[in-house]
Amino acid sequence: MLTASMKNTLFSVFAGFGLLQAPGRVGAPPDARAARPASETLIAIDVLLEPDAAMVAKANALNTRLRGNYPGGYSLDATHAPHVTLLQRFVREKDFAGVTAAIAPILAAERPTELQLKADRLDYTIWGGVAVAVILVEPTPELLRLQRKVADAVAPFAAGGGTSAAFVGADANAETIAYVETFVPKASGAAYLPHVTAGVATETFVKQVKAEPFASFTFKPAGVAIYQLGNFGTTSKRLWPS
Repeated sequence: MLTASMKNTLFSVFAGFGLLQAPGRVGAPPDARAARPASETLIAIDVLLEPDAAMVAKANALNTRLRGNYPGGYSLDATHAPHVTLLQRFVREKDFAGVTAAIAPILAAERPTELQLKADRLDYTIWGGVAVAVILVEPTPELLRLQRKVADAVAPFAAGGGTSAAFVGADANAETIAYVETFVPKASGAAYLPHVTAGVATETFVKQVKAEPFASFTFKPAGVAIYQLGNFGTTSKRLWPS
């Protein structure tokens, strides 16, 4: 059972990933798209773990069940790739090479592809009138340390004041922009809740699935990547490794 605090964190996570548009949502106001000088162009990035075939298979199997109940949902694909987010931030495009250079030694030292992670339960939150299902990942000390180190390494390059122009498609809504702006500290450090989003369905159906015995399983990260985010926090464009 998740605590109220974890439930709030989970809701914030899904609001940030925003795989669905809630009724009444609108994009950023026109002046949010005002052009910055080229040297100050911001991009919204997601530093993430790409799970191995074991997790991908489980996520896809659950996604198939969810779409059977709710055909209006989405498939896991190149723009909704299964992943475990480590960090979301705005950075200056000119500083991106510095970001990857800062992260590289951490990855060499922490060796994330050797992490043994455990998926221990299914949960969900309501967003846009449907249930967003998530496979929760046990926050091991090693994973928490990696997340903290990545956040600390990127901190010198983090920039505030991002707008919809920082996202692929330049149409990110205000909720998505605010989530990236406040990922640190609201979804980082002690508030970090690792998970893999599997899809959406009706709450009644997801409750039934959640009530089923969950066979915990282990998996390993297959790699680390950085994506530029799209609207609703989707992993829209792979930036690194290219």
